Amino acid sequence: MFGIFRKKKELTQDDVAKARHYISSYWEKLVRYHPKDDESLLGLPHPYLVPSYEEGHEFDFNEMYYWDSYFMVQGMYDEQHKELVMGILENLLTMYRRFKIIPNASRTYLTGRSQPPLLTSFIWEVYDAYKPSDKWLKKAMQTAEDEYRTVWMGTTKPNTRQVYRGLSRYYDINLLNDLAEAESGWDMTPRFGRHCLDYLPVDLNSLLYKYETDFARYYRHVKNTRAAAKWEVAAKHRKRVMNELMWSNLKGFYYDFNFAKNKRGTVNSLAGFYPMWAGMVTKEQAKQLVGALKRFESNGGLTTTDAQQLGQLVPGSVPTQWAYPNGWAPLHFRIVQGLLRYGYQEDAKRIAMKWLKTNLDWFNKHGVFLEKYNVVTPERPPTKGLYPSQTGFGWTNAVFESFCKQFIDN
Repeated sequence: MFGIFRKKKELTQDDVAKARHYISSYWEKLVRYHPKDDESLLGLPHPYLVPSYEEGHEFDFNEMYYWDSYFMVQGMYDEQHKELVMGILENLLTMYRRFKIIPNASRTYLTGRSQPPLLTSFIWEVYDAYKPSDKWLKKAMQTAEDEYRTVWMGTTKPNTRQVYRGLSRYYDINLLNDLAEAESGWDMTPRFGRHCLDYLPVDLNSLLYKYETDFARYYRHVKNTRAAAKWEVAAKHRKRVMNELMWSNLKGFYYDFNFAKNKRGTVNSLAGFYPMWAGMVTKEQAKQLVGALKRFESNGGLTTTDAQQLGQLVPGSVPTQWAYPNGWAPLHFRIVQGLLRYGYQEDAKRIAMKWLKTNLDWFNKHGVFLEKYNVVTPERPPTKGLYPSQTGFGWTNAVFESFCKQFIDN
C-alpha cells in the first residue's frame, strides 16, 4: 500500500537548501543568556535556546525547557555548535544540583514538576560527539543517577512518581492531573482522560528503561561489572513488568496502564513506539509495531493518536493538541530512530521524507516552520491547543536539519 509514496520525486539538497539556510540563521534569535536570577527567571551559567521567537507574538519565551533543549540540539552535534550544546547540557545538570529536580523550565514557578527524562541520552550523545574526559562523564552520570532515584523513582512528596510494581507516573507537586499531564510534555492529550496521575505512561517508563541501560553502559565503560549487572537487572525487571501490563498481544501494540483501575488504556498513540526506540522489544514485537504504523500514517506523516477523540468534538472541552490530526517533530524523530534501530530503513526513510515534505511545503508557502502540523491535511493549520500556536519552532527546525543530514545528504 505504500508503493505510491515511493514513486513520488524524492527531495534533493537543492529542494531543502533555502529552508536549511533559514534554520541555520534562525538559531541566533533563540539564544538567551541569563547568568543571574531575575524575578521568576532562574539564572543559568551558559547560553541556551528557547523554543521559539516571533516579533510581537503574545507568547514570548525567555526560559529554558528540559525536553525542548534535548531535541533542539539534534542536528547540532558538530564543532561549530560544541560550546552551545555542551553549555545547554551543563545548564540542565546545574538546575538539578540546585533544585534536586530539572524543572519543566527555568522559572521558579515551574520547579514543582519536570519534563520527560532525557538526561542520560543527552549525556551519552555529548560524550560520543565531543569525547570530553571520563572525569566529566563520571560527574554527569552521578547527577543523572541522583535524578533517576530522587525524582523518577521517588515514592513520597515532592516526588511521588514510583507508584506501582516499580513503574513510574508523571507527577506535579500540586497533585493536579492537568499539571502532571504538563510534565509529560503532551499537554493536552486524550491518552489519560484528564486523569494523568492514575496512569503509568509507556513513554515515561521506556525512557527510564533507557536510563537503566545507559547506567549499565557507563559502569561497563569504567569496568565496574558488578554495578553494571545491577542496572541490567533493573532494566530487565522494568521490561518484564511493562510487557505484562502494557503490551497487547491481540493488538500488537503498547498502551499506557491505568493502575488505579488495573487495566490498560485504550488510546492508540505514538507513545506506544517508545519501547522500540529504547531497544526493549523483541524482533517479533518490532514487526508488529511496524505493522501498527498504518494506524497513524497519513499523507503528511504520523498522527499523534490514531483517530479523532470524542472529546475533541465536544464544545467547551479542553483542546488536545497532542492528538489526531496533529504531528510533532520529537515524535517523528523518536519513531524514525526506533525503526532504524531494528533495521527498518525503508519505513524510517519513508516517514522522515513525508515529515520533511510537510515542513517544507508549509515553509515554501508561508516562510516559517511550525510547532506542530496537521499531517492529515498538511495544507491546513494544525489543531490548536491551550496556548497560541507557535512559529519558527526550535525542535521542528532541529529535526528537519537532522533528517536532512541523515536521509538527503547521505
